[in-house]
Amino acid sequence: MRRILSAAALAASLALPAAAQSTGGQTILVLDASGSMWGQIDGTAKIGIAQSVIGDLLESLPEEQALGLSAYGHRTRGDCTDIETLVAPGAGTRDDIAAAVNGIQPKGKTPMTDAVRMAAEALRYGEEKATVILVSDGIETCNPDPCAAARVLEETGVDFTAHVVGFDVSDPEALAQMQCLADETGGRFLTAANASELGTALSDVVAEPAPEPATVTFRATAGPNGPQIDTPLIWSLDAGDTPVVAFERGATLEQALEDGGYTVTVLRPEDEETDSQSVMVEGADKTVTLVLPVPLPPASVDGPETGVAGDTVPVGWEGPDGKGDYIAAALPEEDGYKTYTYTRDGSPLQLRLPSEPGVYELRYVQSEGRKVLARALITVTDPPASLMADDSAVAGATLPVTWEGPGYQGDYIAVGWPGDEAYINYTYTRDGSPAQLLLPPEPGTYELRYVMSQDRRVLATRPLTVTPVTATIDAPPQAQAGETVSLTWTGPDYKGDYLAVSKPDDAGYETYTYTRDGSPLGLKMPLETGRYELRYYMSQDKTQLAAYPIEVVAVGAELRAPESARAGAPVAVGWDGPAYQGDYIAVSRPGDEGYEKYTYTREGSPLILQMPTEPGTYELRYVATGDGTVILTRKDIKLEEVTATLAAADTAPAGGKLAVDWEGPDYRGDFIGLVGAGAPEGEYLSYVYTTEDSPMVMEVPETPGSYELRYHLGDGKAVIASRPLEVTAE
Repeated sequence: MRRILSAAALAASLALPAAAQSTGGQTILVLDASGSMWGQIDGTAKIGIAQSVIGDLLESLPEEQALGLSAYGHRTRGDCTDIETLVAPGAGTRDDIAAAVNGIQPKGKTPMTDAVRMAAEALRYGEEKATVILVSDGIETCNPDPCAAARVLEETGVDFTAHVVGFDVSDPEALAQMQCLADETGGRFLTAANASELGTALSDVVAEPAPEPATVTFRATAGPNGPQIDTPLIWSLDAGDTPVVAFERGATLEQALEDGGYTVTVLRPEDEETDSQSVMVEGADKTVTLVLPVPLPPASVDGPETGVAGDTVPVGWEGPDGKGDYIAAALPEEDGYKTYTYTRDGSPLQLRLPSEPGVYELRYVQSEGRKVLARALITVTDPPASLMADDSAVAGATLPVTWEGPGYQGDYIAVGWPGDEAYINYTYTRDGSPAQLLLPPEPGTYELRYVMSQDRRVLATRPLTVTPVTATIDAPPQAQAGETVSLTWTGPDYKGDYLAVSKPDDAGYETYTYTRDGSPLGLKMPLETGRYELRYYMSQDKTQLAAYPIEVVAVGAELRAPESARAGAPVAVGWDGPAYQGDYIAVSRPGDEGYEKYTYTREGSPLILQMPTEPGTYELRYVATGDGTVILTRKDIKLEEVTATLAAADTAPAGGKLAVDWEGPDYRGDFIGLVGAGAPEGEYLSYVYTTEDSPMVMEVPETPGSYELRYHLGDGKAVIASRPLEVTAE
């Protein structure tokens, strides 16, 4: 163990008064009052010097200082027993001691050994800590062996110490006696030749010695409350800005330290992990524990020294293979990563390199805490890439682009504005070289690019001028609503291009047809009259290349039919009109946008239109179809109520036959039905069509009960006549 005690600390301890450092016990000052103390130094008697110095010393001591006073040779001459305790040891004795010292008149012999022994007994040195301070100017004149007496006091005392101040002593034997008395009891022996030295010596021995340094043991654990690290560590210890220990190697560090503040730092060489702690030493021995992270498990990575940006390379590894562990490529100065692959994929695994060239680290990264367990350097180089294509091309065209590059999955050839990271169109390199790239519809100066899918890094560029593309339309200036107009056109005829008819202020269209149908082609006009534009559109971004004005005028139609008819009857309707595909003649209620019945005009004129079965006023309509529907003309028709009669027996046996006479319109699909009494219209148990002449024969139900005979019009909904029937048991 090394002992660290600075000169400054020693000086500070000597300057402190005894009470400030006391660890228990009391002190008696033993003053030599033998006749030799009348000897003079610089014209002043030694007893006077001692009285003055002791007075000054007492003034500097705190009131609570536990101190007593003994003297010898102060009462009689030639008496070895002339030893007296003038002031018993205790607190608050300064004034009494000063008065007693000033009253001493030296007379007798020098029994200094017995005086020390009697002072020790007064202090109960065998039971408590005791300190005696002897001030003497001469040799022992009563006890032949001060050393032996001192040895006995040391052996029999609990903690006895005698400090000796030799005042104006030059006799070697006297000096030896005093030295022995101090040494045998663990005290200090000081000499003083004058008043100043006496004052200094007394101050030194009255002050307790500095306490022994505390033993401080520094240790480190692997993690909080973890096991103590027993492998060599590197320790540093500082007291403020002053180094105490610098880079000492060992599993622990043990130091003897004075009271005060310190800073200790430990470093583990294997992974350069450190911990630092402030420590306050206050006398007692202590152990200080620093905490280092739990050591990382061993791992390694083994990959190529060089690789091409974006390429996938094999990387071998060893390590714990914990859940979520991964191998990453990262810049050495960054904590994150550029690319990674999980270790669960085995070793070697396939790792995609970063897209940018440079020096990188291959890392084994532990998922928990993202700790890097191993590293290896790799230099990433740029892949070669180039583009070849025409310097200019027409807007919207598909341009062949010959390319050279890595051809990684997802790489693509793009066209975009220079300085703009976005692209307008692209095609994947997986489709081979040359790539077929659709050019933008807008003319201008563009840039062809080879783009890596990874990070969208551009590997090569080439300028491209896109020139305008034109189109023309030729058609009659006027057409009827819903008419299919024949028009001729010129244009690029790109895939998906189309001709449309639109309102002049509308970006959309009413009807359209694709240019793939050739020129001329037919384009159906809107049903709504007004001014329109014929337009040529590129399919890409719906770019308009040409426009041609056209007026759509009304188309006429006429209906010919009777003013009235029976409800449900078929009516012959003559008509004139455009007869567009899908046009039809309908019968509807006035104000109703829908219809009750209809027949397509493709059936010719006249055509047969079935009337509704409910009497009332209706409209006959010519409805043209196209981009919706439009009613070209209307004609009112009144439908009159139609009647029927039924005649049959009032009763019939269950399971038998029943003859039914009937009269009615006999429309196509009309039938006589048999239902339970009160059943809703439209329901029936059995029926016979009116195509069977009257009378007809019907089957009677097997179950007796009340029934009804009903005449149904052909739509099956309207009942225009009914008659009750009672079915009886046989």
